[in-house]
Amino acid sequence: MQNNPNNAIVVSGLGVVSSIGNTVDSFWDSLLLGQSKISVLERPGRGENKFLGAELENFSPPTLLKKHKIRDASLSAQVAVEAIRQSWDQADLGSMKGEDIGLIVGGSNFTQREQRMLWLKYQDRPLFIRPSYARNFMDTDLCGICTQIFGIQGAAYTTGGASSSGQLAFIQAINLVATGQVKACLALGALMDLSELELQAFESLGAMVPLSTCEDPKKACRPFDLDHKGFVYGENCAVLVVETLASAQERKVLPLAKIAGVGLAMDANRETNPSKEGEIKAMQKALAQANWRAQSIDFVSPHGTGSKMGDEVELQAIQEAGLSHALINTTKSITGHGLSAAGAIELAVSVLQLQHQKLHPCLNLENPIEDFKWVQEKATHCECNRALSLSLGFGGINTAVCMEKLKF
Repeated sequence: MQNNPNNAIVVSGLGVVSSIGNTVDSFWDSLLLGQSKISVLERPGRGENKFLGAELENFSPPTLLKKHKIRDASLSAQVAVEAIRQSWDQADLGSMKGEDIGLIVGGSNFTQREQRMLWLKYQDRPLFIRPSYARNFMDTDLCGICTQIFGIQGAAYTTGGASSSGQLAFIQAINLVATGQVKACLALGALMDLSELELQAFESLGAMVPLSTCEDPKKACRPFDLDHKGFVYGENCAVLVVETLASAQERKVLPLAKIAGVGLAMDANRETNPSKEGEIKAMQKALAQANWRAQSIDFVSPHGTGSKMGDEVELQAIQEAGLSHALINTTKSITGHGLSAAGAIELAVSVLQLQHQKLHPCLNLENPIEDFKWVQEKATHCECNRALSLSLGFGGINTAVCMEKLKF
């Protein structure tokens, strides 16, 4: 991506809050063991025992919220603050000026469940709704809370790309750093807090696995398996800190991975059906920017939701892009589908897999729909130096990111 090694774009910090772990370490340990927490959703505002999913366990509001007297932060904002805190500390961003730091929040419509609950509470007495709702319902409130708490004074905005939002935020963060707008930028894939209305719509669309079809919830999420029936929702959030190698070295921060190239392509299609051509274009753009041959990729982190149409089209695109030799595993089989957070979660996983030279298992991949180099029941060691991570979103959005293990 950059000819000057010092200007290379790197990831210098990670933060993760997920149903399988509220820290990067606990998340990684659960991934390697394939410990899914998919069950029947119980959070208020999601109906009564109607839907499958993976909800956060033992998550408490961060003390930073109390310190700043922010009492009305949404669940999405609470989780974002904690994930940012983790990445902030790892990358030592506290030693930088606030004006040199940016924040891109990936996603939109973060608080549907809480808005649904407010509507039910105040529908017959709207004059009693708290005035702060005029601010809180906006996606930018998440930016406001996070910039206030961490003193971020560079660029801060949201970018919506449906299920590509997390990866799209990452691409935007790279652009801000590469053009010198900020020295470091946090890319946040925000937790999308769905209500029973969105969950029912996804199920009616045929995109989400119905509870009625599953005897064992943990076997419901089956990306790339012949018995796949759709995605399973998961509460997830991830943050990646992006900056130049020189910037990280100034603070004596050890970078975690190098970003070699990114790709973005649209299908010119409002509908939910995927496009093989669009997916291939995004991969080709990322590979071209990295100046890599497809054959040099060691593993692919696919979008892989469990959708019948989406899984098959994605594998066709991977094959036609010349990547059928690469190892493949599917994060959503363990974490569920975080929607706006999915791309950021999978980028964080790719960084961790390059760091640790291990690939986590795929759950429920008993009869793959195609013959690829799958990582199935158990985690596996690998000599992996180059990875390709993919995301797709409703509205015909395709993104791809090439990243590389750093060698010191």
